[in-house]
Amino acid sequence: LSKDDDLQGESASIANQRDMLEKYCEKQGWEVVAVYQDDGFTGLNMERPDLQRMLRAIERRQINLVITKDLSRLGRNYLQTGHLIEDFFPRNGVRYIAMNDGIDTLRDNNDIAPFKNILNEMYSKDISKKVHSSYLLKAQKGQFTGCLAPFGYRKDPEDKNHLLIDEETAPIVRLIFGYALNGHGPNYIRRRLE
Repeated sequence: LSKDDDLQGESASIANQRDMLEKYCEKQGWEVVAVYQDDGFTGLNMERPDLQRMLRAIERRQINLVITKDLSRLGRNYLQTGHLIEDFFPRNGVRYIAMNDGIDTLRDNNDIAPFKNILNEMYSKDISKKVHSSYLLKAQKGQFTGCLAPFGYRKDPEDKNHLLIDEETAPIVRLIFGYALNGHGPNYIRRRLE
């Protein structure tokens, strides 16, 4: 399980995927030994913590079946995902099923998998470019794009891309800048603030 959006915590998508996969396993009479989910990581990142934990469990022969909602949940890097499906899983006696893509390594219906892997990677890279472009455009317009307002500011409750001066902490920021303008370094400023 993974997600490629900007939500924090466990996303509804993850919960739905897990529920769907657990029901499928129950229907097949298979025991779910572990659930591996990397919420908050892009599928292009093949170093995701739970993916790596799963791969180590496979190498220890603790897993013989991996099921994902679709191929993109395993990974969006077509070379590395292809390596897992075509080399790593078979070498370690693991059956792989991508439910919505109709892929099951126990059957001979997997010719489309490499093409889907390429499309998944292209999709992820395209989304990444669009998000980056959107943030860049907002920054060029002077709009705030971060999650948390910097010290001395607060987010405008009516416009998340606009910052307001936080009257409670702004005097500290002004003091820091005053020290810096007078030639004092970070250690001096830190000591003065303590």
